[in-house]
Amino acid sequence: MYPASFEYLRALSVAEAISMVSNNEDAKFIAGGHSLIPLMKLRLATPSTLVDIGRIGSLSYVKDEGSQIAIGALTRHRDIEISDVLRSKAPMLAHVAGMVGDPSVRHRGTIGGSIAHGDGASDLPAAVLALDAVLVVEGPSGRREIKATDFFKGFLETALGADEVLVEIRVPSDIKAWSYQKFNRRAQDWAIVGVAAVRNGTTRVSLVNMGATPLRATGTEAALASGASLDDAALRADEGIDPPADLNASVEYRRHLAHVLTKRALSELG
Repeated sequence: MYPASFEYLRALSVAEAISMVSNNEDAKFIAGGHSLIPLMKLRLATPSTLVDIGRIGSLSYVKDEGSQIAIGALTRHRDIEISDVLRSKAPMLAHVAGMVGDPSVRHRGTIGGSIAHGDGASDLPAAVLALDAVLVVEGPSGRREIKATDFFKGFLETALGADEVLVEIRVPSDIKAWSYQKFNRRAQDWAIVGVAAVRNGTTRVSLVNMGATPLRATGTEAALASGASLDDAALRADEGIDPPADLNASVEYRRHLAHVLTKRALSELG
């Protein structure tokens, strides 16, 4: 199908982009377009205006800031995958970026687009959730910081205001104990279930495609904090979670995969 008609605008700065969507609740930002364009083709999204921010070069970077790594929202997946800074200081993020789609997607898609889209089946939102990232957004009133745990609100719904744009992702550096487990039918498919686990003082576990948003496996985290075995902690991965059923997997199958993949991830943490 073809998208509904829309007005196309191109912004060359963050301030210009924000001014273009002010007082227009139907406007959407677009960069790589891999998340939004498919929805538009299916008429599941019908923005009246698209504001292209893909050429704002100042939002593409990876910076080592000591205790944190700052990543510009328009940094391409491929640039994250091959970043020496991320490979040495936050290797899980580089690894997960290398598992997104195929090479053409990784060379066009951006980390900010993936996170702002907020799809519970995507790899990178779950990764930043496990990393306890901080997301920096900018709007007419300036910049504000949102914890990843507060960012994902519902199906394709985030804490971003209609006139705000995600500008930066900050993740902790020097994380050595991590694991990302992904089960899919083909290498380039969405995960049927995925698990991201990080140990940095405490152990954090997040789940892919177990709900409308990326989710923390709070049952597993609580079990580990109380001294439970890896086996027992893994069996609590789906606690309090209502996974979806679709053509790829039943609810029961997703619960089983969550247990298996969580155990693998925790075992890899060591």
